[in-house]
Amino acid sequence: MKIKQSVCLPMVIPASFPLNSTLKAISAMGFAAVEIWKRQESFFELVALAQKYSLVIATMTGHDSIASGFNNPDQHERIEAELVLSIDLAARCHIPGLICFSGNRQEGQSEEDAMAATVQGLRRIAPYAEQKGVNLNLELLNSKIDHPGYQADHSAWGIEVCKQVNSPRVKLLYDIYHMQIMEGDVIRTIQQSIQWIGHFHTAGVPGRHDMDDTQELNYTAICRAIAATPYALYVGHEFVPRGDVMQALQRAYTLCDQG
Repeated sequence: MKIKQSVCLPMVIPASFPLNSTLKAISAMGFAAVEIWKRQESFFELVALAQKYSLVIATMTGHDSIASGFNNPDQHERIEAELVLSIDLAARCHIPGLICFSGNRQEGQSEEDAMAATVQGLRRIAPYAEQKGVNLNLELLNSKIDHPGYQADHSAWGIEVCKQVNSPRVKLLYDIYHMQIMEGDVIRTIQQSIQWIGHFHTAGVPGRHDMDDTQELNYTAICRAIAATPYALYVGHEFVPRGDVMQALQRAYTLCDQG
């Protein structure tokens, strides 16, 4: 099957673009979904317009924040409360997954203790996510360039967290851009770890710009590899276009329209 593609609105689309015509154009290109980060006042307007143009809201952040996450046990109660509200909203609006964060490394905490804390925190909320049918996708980010100190900066660490939590609703947001920077070997990792992946993000490396011949990843091959797996969720484009936004999105869609 062909992959289902999504557009990360806050990254790709300038705030000045009118929502109605933008979603209409995104749908006409063939995209199946859009996604957001934090919920804004216009959230329910977005949901209604997305439905009007047959678009799913693929994902949004489930809790604050990137730096203060599951690896800190002192944050578990807060994160759980925030995720309960987000899970309820996701279930109501048919959003399949929420983005979760490990948090930044803490002084004096070992990798093993950070993993144990992350597992413990996710186990607290996983049963509710299972009950509501919403995925909790722990995001993998690079700590080399964009997010210094971030804990979940390698796929092996995130996969082990998912294995230990052992919930069908706890998975990874495998950001191809970030993992290329940290470890490479993208296609092999996807093929071997697809059962633990609940969402993908794309962008060109280096720079997080268009997926063109100025960057190092072969997204046609990567998306063909994803399409060859049982994965049936979304691949979200999260890049900053250098030029015309809609032309960049059309090129990205065509490049990744594999099956």
